[in-house]
Amino acid sequence: MFRFKWIAGLAIACACGATLADEVGAASGSDDGSATSTARSDDNAFLLLRDAVRQDDAAKAQFYAGRIQSREFASYIDYYRLKVRLRQASALEIRDYLARYAGSAIADRLRNDWLLLLGRARDWTTFDEHYPQFVLDDDTQLKCYALQSRIQKRQRVASEARALLIAPATYGEACNELIVALAQSGQFDAEDLWFQLRLSGEFDATGPARRIAKLLDASETKAAQAVDLPAIALAKGMGSGRTEHELYLVAISRMARSSIKLALLALERVSPQLSAQEQAIGWAGIALASSYKLAPETGQYWARSNGAPLSLDAQQWKTRIALRDGNWMQVKATIDAMPPSLRDDPAWIYWRARALQQLAPDVNGVAARPGYVNHESAQLYERIADQANFYGQLAAEELGRLSAIPPSGRPITADEVAAMAARPGFQRSLRFFGLRLRFEGTREWNWELRQLSERQYLAAAELARQNHILDRMVNTSDRTRTEVDYTQRYPSPHNDIMHPATQTLGLDKAWVYGLIRQESRFIMDAQSNVGASGLMQVMPSTASYVAKKIGLTDFAQHMLSDVRTNILLGTNYMYMVLGGFEGSQALATAAYNAGPGRLRSWRATFPGPLEGAIFAESIPFTETRTYVKNVMSNATYYAALFENRPQSLKARLGTVLPKGSVAQD
Repeated sequence: MFRFKWIAGLAIACACGATLADEVGAASGSDDGSATSTARSDDNAFLLLRDAVRQDDAAKAQFYAGRIQSREFASYIDYYRLKVRLRQASALEIRDYLARYAGSAIADRLRNDWLLLLGRARDWTTFDEHYPQFVLDDDTQLKCYALQSRIQKRQRVASEARALLIAPATYGEACNELIVALAQSGQFDAEDLWFQLRLSGEFDATGPARRIAKLLDASETKAAQAVDLPAIALAKGMGSGRTEHELYLVAISRMARSSIKLALLALERVSPQLSAQEQAIGWAGIALASSYKLAPETGQYWARSNGAPLSLDAQQWKTRIALRDGNWMQVKATIDAMPPSLRDDPAWIYWRARALQQLAPDVNGVAARPGYVNHESAQLYERIADQANFYGQLAAEELGRLSAIPPSGRPITADEVAAMAARPGFQRSLRFFGLRLRFEGTREWNWELRQLSERQYLAAAELARQNHILDRMVNTSDRTRTEVDYTQRYPSPHNDIMHPATQTLGLDKAWVYGLIRQESRFIMDAQSNVGASGLMQVMPSTASYVAKKIGLTDFAQHMLSDVRTNILLGTNYMYMVLGGFEGSQALATAAYNAGPGRLRSWRATFPGPLEGAIFAESIPFTETRTYVKNVMSNATYYAALFENRPQSLKARLGTVLPKGSVAQD
């Protein structure tokens, strides 16, 4: 088989090889010459090869690649060999790899890697040849390079660029260079650049702010100061001219993040010197910061921002605050002003329908009675009512249809599952999962799904179930629309442990499973980036607190990986949190994710009783907002499964109350 060659001298290779050979041997255990030992040695060498590439260690990578006898992962071995020296590799080598492994997930990954290098090198001819062949097309940097290439051909791309350039903190080299190219070609004017500068302030992105200031012949130092040190920028005062005004407005918006009061004082002090639009921009910056704090005056600030160009995030928060204030006219107006890509999101389709429903008179020409759905609202609800998600469920409920479990189609046969098991992509995926390489396993699995029919989705989901990879089962089954199997979409593993745990506490089992489905997708060894562990993603500090409360005296952190312990601690914590929020699952779910302290501070801002769906939509943290919607949607479907009858998501969400309020009968 092919052996490695090191660019370094033979003496270095021999010295290094002796050390690395010991490392592989130690990792693989006994070396009895058996097939099992060889396979184990190959697996360990593959893992070490992967780590070497991640460390950009070409010598180690070539060594470990040469130690692997099996060609089961030939495409990955060759990828790693090439990846670690991609900058030095010839175009011929790369093209040869892409041809040999054409149509594979890892070849698409290499094409992604190569396209990034081609973009940096401005090799637009080769880039344009290969970019259309990049199947996933999920790399923002490449999208920015593609637009740069088109600018070189004198094509107009400004509208596409505006839709793409919405998050300065993620721009990177390619997107920053795209802005320069747009400005130099005259496709971005000063208004575009000022908008990008304000957006940089919104995203706390100092680097992009400096670069855009340079394009506007503004002070890079002042731009950085406006973003990073707004108090100092405001203390220096505002100069004359558009440039000074815009930098001052960025500083006001940044100041509002830490002190609304100081931002208001700064804006009021300079308002006489600002144009009407500049004043509106100042109010928009304060209103957005105030939205994140859920301050009661936020609606007033948004009212004074009319005429200001708003980011996508600002447009959504203006709508959320109007929802909290019960200002349905403003809800409709703000959604109507959204770009089509945002307006067509299920959330805003639903809330626009609700606004129309609230504002429209009934057939007798008087204010709409509760439950009345006018024709325009009904049409909007129907657009999303077949979607098995939070807003699809709410829309269906407005039309009188509760969340129910649709009947399953024909059972999947053993032959259909066997056909999926025979597909090379699924075989690679299962091997990767066996090696605990979840990233690679998921990539191969999802790649193989691209060409399947709905029937095959269900068969693939069943294959995942049989191999105990429940996250892939859920994800795969979720893709079907005509044939469905909700036992795949909403599994309930470990019920022998879960049922007595929830029954003892009087806890809603559907809610617990709904939370687990969102937290870990039933991956027992799931670890979050903040240290949460297991099925219920329990934090170590929380686990210790709960263990002490329930008298689990022998608890140690490693026990969180045990299913029984994880469920015991997780369900008890849910019970404690639920009790702390008067039995509201919506509030308790938010507290489980963001922490009870944060939830108490958010609750203190309630203007009064809030509809549960409005509470969920206006949670300040994006992660928690998504989390609560998904958990409550999941729980509703689980209840429908467990109770074998339709369920109301709206009833489960309920009405959430300020602290100390008493529910009205």
